[in-house]
Amino acid sequence: MPPITLISLTEPGRALAERLLTLLPAADHLHRPQPFQDRVRERFLTGHRLILLCAVGIAVRTLAPVLRDKYQDPAVLVLDEHGRFVVPILSGHEGGANEWARQVAQFLGAQHVITGAQRYTQPLLVAGLGCNRGCPLEPLLALLDQTLARHGLQRHELRALASIELKQDEPGLHRLAATLGLPIHFYPAAVLRDYSDRLSRKSEIVFRETGCYGVAEAAALAHAERLVGHDHPAELLIPKQKNADATLAVARIYGNLDP
Repeated sequence: MPPITLISLTEPGRALAERLLTLLPAADHLHRPQPFQDRVRERFLTGHRLILLCAVGIAVRTLAPVLRDKYQDPAVLVLDEHGRFVVPILSGHEGGANEWARQVAQFLGAQHVITGAQRYTQPLLVAGLGCNRGCPLEPLLALLDQTLARHGLQRHELRALASIELKQDEPGLHRLAATLGLPIHFYPAAVLRDYSDRLSRKSEIVFRETGCYGVAEAAALAHAERLVGHDHPAELLIPKQKNADATLAVARIYGNLDP
């Protein structure tokens, strides 16, 4: 996925950017970078998706000289410093800015303002799981139900389960999928490693045991991004939760399921 840079100009903007870093932990945050226009243009031209916490006019005047076309320009969002409105100003469809704006707005409790032609999409949730060898159904189901309840979600909102290939022979995971009536998908460690920079926390212990730095979060993100058949980024809606036997994370992506 393309890197992300948050750029703020005011103290309320700085606070909002720091809040957004909990949603986007791999992002960079530049506060009052100098010279401002040069730094913003440099990030834009190297392919960074941008969240600019400033007036739309400032964003437009800054980026106008370096715009190419909607197929090359990265997604750009503009937010007011108090986080009330999220406006995608570049690469709405092709770069995923419209759906990204919806994700950011939902996280902040803000209003997304999309001015282009709309394509209906829906939030799709995937639960990623890891577990101890021989883990039975009961602790998996308990962790799932407790986590969903804490976040105001229900089982029927999930579209799929995902884990690492090392766990594809675990009866407990297959029993969980059958109990929920959901498909379960298993990914190689090499695929899950691609999500290392987007994890809430990287574990060297997990890496030594599995070949990737986190199973539940990476599996959830990996399958969410494959679920709808396009390259828009998934977000980590619920970071890793755990009990004595299992780990769980939930990823969300906006889109439509392929027929």
